[in-house]
Amino acid sequence: MQIHAVLYVILMIPTSIGSILANILLLLIFVYNLKLQTETSALTLNFCICDLLLGLTVIPFGVHNSLFGNTNYTKDSFVCQSTAFFYMLLQLASVHSLTWSTIDKFTEICFPLHSAQLFTKKRTWAILCLLWIYCLINASFPFLGFGSYKYDERKFICAPNLQQSSKGYGVVLIAIGVIIPILIMCSLYIYIVKIARNQALRGTFACNDQHCYYVPANNYFRRTIVLISTAMCLLVCWMPYITISFYEMFTGNSIAPLIEVITTWLVLFTSALNPWVTIMSQK
Repeated sequence: MQIHAVLYVILMIPTSIGSILANILLLLIFVYNLKLQTETSALTLNFCICDLLLGLTVIPFGVHNSLFGNTNYTKDSFVCQSTAFFYMLLQLASVHSLTWSTIDKFTEICFPLHSAQLFTKKRTWAILCLLWIYCLINASFPFLGFGSYKYDERKFICAPNLQQSSKGYGVVLIAIGVIIPILIMCSLYIYIVKIARNQALRGTFACNDQHCYYVPANNYFRRTIVLISTAMCLLVCWMPYITISFYEMFTGNSIAPLIEVITTWLVLFTSALNPWVTIMSQK
């Protein structure tokens, strides 16, 4: 077994297990904690289910191929094409669901008096329907002649073939599918951090039925640490993949297998990381 295949197995097996266990835990928390069930809980549950399916299907598929050296997937293989389709579908749905969940959180914090009117249950389900239609169309483009899927021997999974696809398809896929949602999330996190720090400097009181009490500034600062960490994790996990994808697409050159393994692992690692970010950001 080659070095990059060994590294792939070492990284992906814990990622798959962590993705399955963490997302199941998050689902159980939402099921048994009624306080977390809101009008927009479907957005969080949606990317949770997507990440869980990634941990159950795509990641084990790559581990199996790296362990047993399966590389005989033809371009038109049903297994390869269907796996690549689900990989694209689930990744896009996860990223965009997380983005809308962040927008909902931003609205709740920055516009508390209007958030209930902006994100109703009907609008949440409308967003999810449009989101899945968008993801299905994007994942189906290679079947319609825009781009193609192939087995990548360095990633050990079937994925979009950006090197041989048209540059327009690759740019649109990466820019609209990944870059814009991540930029939106990071921008909203930065703005929330700014609001929290301004609130901490002013000071505030929280009241219940019995009395009012002062909220220490450290409470705001602790929450900003979580948001900053979330933004940094998104950038660390996705920026290497985005950079290398553009490099391969515009130059036609391939990078070293070890680097390809690490960038692929970072992207799939988000399926295990997202549940913990969600849990930490809850009250």
